[in-house]
Amino acid sequence: MRNNDILMNPNELVQFLQKPSQDFTRDDIIKFIEARGISMINFRYVAEDGKLKSLNFVPYSREHLVSILTAGERVDGSSLFSFVGSGSSDLYVIPRYRTAFVNPFTNTPTLEILCSFYNNDGNPLESAPEYILRKAYTRFTKKTGFKLRTFGELEYYIKSLHDKLYPLADQKGYHQSKPFAKFEDLRIEALELCARAGCRIKYGHSEVGSFTKDDYDYEQHEIEFLPVEPDEAVDQLLISKWILRILGYRYGVEVSFAPKITVGNAGSGMHIHMMLEKDGKNIMIEESKLSQTARKMMAGILDLSKALTAFGNTIPTSYLRLVPHQEAPTSICWGDRNRSVLIRVPLGWNGAMNMIKDANLADTSDFQDMPTKQTVELRSPDGSADIYKLFAALVVAIEHGLEMTDALKKAEDLYVDYNIFSTESKTRRKKLESLPASCWESAEALLFKREFFEKDGIFPAGVIDNVAARLKAFDDKNLSEKLYNKNEEISNLVRQFLHCS
Repeated sequence: MRNNDILMNPNELVQFLQKPSQDFTRDDIIKFIEARGISMINFRYVAEDGKLKSLNFVPYSREHLVSILTAGERVDGSSLFSFVGSGSSDLYVIPRYRTAFVNPFTNTPTLEILCSFYNNDGNPLESAPEYILRKAYTRFTKKTGFKLRTFGELEYYIKSLHDKLYPLADQKGYHQSKPFAKFEDLRIEALELCARAGCRIKYGHSEVGSFTKDDYDYEQHEIEFLPVEPDEAVDQLLISKWILRILGYRYGVEVSFAPKITVGNAGSGMHIHMMLEKDGKNIMIEESKLSQTARKMMAGILDLSKALTAFGNTIPTSYLRLVPHQEAPTSICWGDRNRSVLIRVPLGWNGAMNMIKDANLADTSDFQDMPTKQTVELRSPDGSADIYKLFAALVVAIEHGLEMTDALKKAEDLYVDYNIFSTESKTRRKKLESLPASCWESAEALLFKREFFEKDGIFPAGVIDNVAARLKAFDDKNLSEKLYNKNEEISNLVRQFLHCS
């Protein structure tokens, strides 16, 4: 991180220590705590339900503080994970210093730190979500020599009492400004707090979904991040969801990341953007075209896409979003700038310098060529995603694609250059495989492809069994058919899963 990057970084620890977060040490954390009068430390970690847990400390001495930051603490694993038995349930939670940030909400000066799980032998817990991701990415970088940079699009709804002034325009909320987007202030505050917590923010805006129903306004927004390596991308999503929920509580409104918020209106996704790097250079483009490496990468994701829904679409209402004509994918295919496909290739700013010169004729500056920002975007996941496992599974799928002997042919066969839901594409659509239509089908797809995820112990077999069992427990096979035209039953189901992980 260059000095000017540190100067603009809103994280208080980065500013104080004058070093990037990945270089934080225990002594750095202690130095900051003593200088800023931090009197409380919160350990945060994600358990089986995907929600952030907390463990609060009030250090009473420097020795106590050193102990907390060095040895972590013991927790009851059986209350956090169903596969940890009560007979031998003790686990350790150990802080990851680079994740430290100042809690923006508390009156008491408080430091937040994300943690990892370790077993009684002091080894990483093989089935812990963050360790599964670490194993997958470590193998990936070692075998391929590539780095993966990725980020999520965090869509969410804000539900509030109906305001008659400047009423919401039904399904026309995209990039609206206040007062037509009434909760722009909440979003802007969230952006600032997320950045101070270490998240790298790309932008925020209001989304398409906006409507009024039963005396309530529903307003959709989105926060998008900058590309980072997978573990940091997960941190960004977890912290941002936590911040948005607390802000919603303080504003007296309900914030939901659920895939469906009500019947008949646009749902919320959590699209994932990905790009591969070699020696610090984006390799998604070759000679102004999508590279063969990028195509292989997509082929692997497409090949395992049915199983990926087991991690990215984890509740029954996920499959009320994955239906035709909702800008959510149903068919397994990819395309350029096409929002009806499973993997979209968005614009990548190739030739951006020509645009900036054309828009600013009076500026004679010597603009340098901007490197491509090309990514590919997986459009199936939603806010119910088990984020650590989803990103780990994506790393596995990308590695699989790079190793597939027929990857380029598969990519060619699954390319579409039109709206897959159009009448003209009906014949083509019938030839494409479809994503699962329920949690039950996702579980079956995961079990069918489990060998790819279990190879080299990345996903322990017990984790795959547990994920599949949890999905099947919803007993939602053929749910869409059962609920067809039963709006009241659909509404009850939506309410049940309003606050997913």
